[in-house]
Amino acid sequence: MHSPDEQTEQRIRVVLVDDQDLVRTGFHMVLDSQPDMTVVGEAANGVEALELLETVEADIVVLDVRMPRMNGVEAARRICSAGATPRVLILTTFDLDEYVYAALRAGAGGFLLKDAPAADLLSAIRAVHSGDAVVAPSATRRLLDRFSDRLPAADGSPVHHTALDALTRREREVLTLIASGRSNTEIADRLYVSETTVKTHVRRILAKLDLRDRVQAVILAYETGLVDARDGGRNTSPG
Repeated sequence: MHSPDEQTEQRIRVVLVDDQDLVRTGFHMVLDSQPDMTVVGEAANGVEALELLETVEADIVVLDVRMPRMNGVEAARRICSAGATPRVLILTTFDLDEYVYAALRAGAGGFLLKDAPAADLLSAIRAVHSGDAVVAPSATRRLLDRFSDRLPAADGSPVHHTALDALTRREREVLTLIASGRSNTEIADRLYVSETTVKTHVRRILAKLDLRDRVQAVILAYETGLVDARDGGRNTSPG
C-alpha cells in the first residue's frame, strides 16, 4: 500500500494554460478526477505559464495555441528548450494547424483538438508523459499533409540527409513506418518482430537523431524526404 503522499508524488502533475477560464475549469475537473493525475497550476497565457513553472514542478503542460501576451508556440519553444521536462501537449482547432506545426518543431510532444472528448485528453496526457506520440501518429501525418508544399523535395525526388546516415537499414525502415502513421503493434506485425523489439528500435532512432519523441521523428522523416507527404507517406528512399 502506498501512503497518500506517495500516491500524490506518483501522479502526473499537469499545468493548464488557456485564456478561457471555463476551459481551464472544465479540464481541471476532469483531470483531478483521475487517480493518476493532479493539476498543480493554471495560467491564462504563455507569460504566466513560464512564471508559474518557476514555482511549481510539472510533468505536462497542456498549452493552448492562441493566447494574449505570449502565444502557445513561443511558450512551447521556451518550455521545451529549458530541458526534458515538463513535456508539452498543444491544444488546437482545425484552423490553427500552422501554429501547431511550429510548436511541434519547437519540441512539443504532440497536439490534440480542443473539442476532443475528455477520454482523448486523458489518453493524450498519459501518452505524452510516457514519451509516446499523442493520440495517433496518423494525426501528425494529416497535419504534415496540409503543409507538404513547405517540405523539401517538392518535385517528389528523395532528399539525402546526413542525419539519417546514423541509422541502420532496419531503423530507417522503422522510421518510415512511424512516419506513415503505423503504431508499434502495426510495425511489429509488418516486420514480423516483437513489439518490444520495435520499441527498442524507436529508442535507438530517437537517441541517434537526438529527438525528443516520435512526433519529432515524424517531422524529420518528412523534412528529410525519407517519406513524402505528397505521396501519402510512401517511402521515397531507394531502400
